[in-house]
Amino acid sequence: MMQQAMTTKLSINSKRTLTALGAALVTWLAQPAWAQNFPITSGQRATANQVAQAGVPLSEIAADAPDSYLIKPGDTLWAISGLFLKSPWRWPELWGMNMSDIRNPHLIYPGQRLVLERKDGRAMLRMAGSGAAGSDAIPTETIRVSPRTRYEVLDRGPLPAIKASLIEPFLAEPIVVDADGLSNAPRIVAAQEGRVLLARGDRAYARGQNGNPMLDAPGKQQEFRVFRNATALRDPASGEILGYEAQYVGKALLARSETSSEITRANGDIGTEITPATIDIVSAKEEMRVGDRLLPEPPRELQSYTPRAPAAGVLGRVVSVYGSAVVNAAQNQVVAISLGRRDGIEPGHVMAILKDGQRVVDKTDATRPMLKLPDERNGLLMVFRTFDRVSYALVLDITSAVNVGDRLISPL
Repeated sequence: MMQQAMTTKLSINSKRTLTALGAALVTWLAQPAWAQNFPITSGQRATANQVAQAGVPLSEIAADAPDSYLIKPGDTLWAISGLFLKSPWRWPELWGMNMSDIRNPHLIYPGQRLVLERKDGRAMLRMAGSGAAGSDAIPTETIRVSPRTRYEVLDRGPLPAIKASLIEPFLAEPIVVDADGLSNAPRIVAAQEGRVLLARGDRAYARGQNGNPMLDAPGKQQEFRVFRNATALRDPASGEILGYEAQYVGKALLARSETSSEITRANGDIGTEITPATIDIVSAKEEMRVGDRLLPEPPRELQSYTPRAPAAGVLGRVVSVYGSAVVNAAQNQVVAISLGRRDGIEPGHVMAILKDGQRVVDKTDATRPMLKLPDERNGLLMVFRTFDRVSYALVLDITSAVNVGDRLISPL
């Protein structure tokens, strides 16, 4: 994004006015709308207020925490929290350590410097060079407008909690439905010239279900996601079906509504037949085909992914690895878990992954008894999208592969 200011001969008052407007414009441009109103929960504020009074015990500070750190483009809240604290999900504590300088923990920008102060067994974090009054403003340089052309690149947006590129595809692709969710959705019924497979740029035809024809909305473009056979998501412990994960294959636009047409039959009788809706394929993750289902494109949800532990204790399981036939996941992969909105799970909740201890034979004992080794903590994952009984989570820090069936608990 670039800002161009062009001025000619200006009076002193005009220059002052333009300078003020330019500064306001820089502030507005550098704070994207999606970063303006992220919520600060009462729990986060209460924790931060408590920590702000006395700081954090040195025992909670990471062993290699730096004395100061200059925030750079590409940093994330998760990474910075882990830089100073032993437990990165304890973001409210890090925020509380600098509440006097940062009123909104979601608005932290490249160019700011964090300074760690240790005193009397406690640690406090402050913003270097901050004024007496707290501010969450963007660190900017003084802008002086002069009567000439000037260009300035504005690339200082607030830091995300995690790297957005890791989860952006999964905010649109996976969907969890109930048993009838896809069977009642409109379906592709035919393609032009008898084609079997459809790709981007192709035209196809679709019908609604259960007496609900596909109709366009005047003045509004209707976009649909295209899905294929839903796979049951089962709780690894109980075998209960938690929902059905539909396979995302692409997107389509509704070009013409579903109608009916008058026809003359072979015997001369006049009758009517269904004329399916016309759709255009605008993107394809893989080739589509007749029988694939369509669901309306939902409004984009802009979530706050502030890492934090669930308010109450949780106990869940890894259900599946998204988009893969394997049963184990690596770091930065997405998994489905057996906890959802009904369990109080929200985007940003962090959970610890436990690997079941192996069963081994005690060869040092003549009777050769079987032993169950202790369960070991394997790493962390963070929820970023929730459904009623299932959620999707990003695998963060792990020591070995995450397996379907691994247990999930609060990271305390």
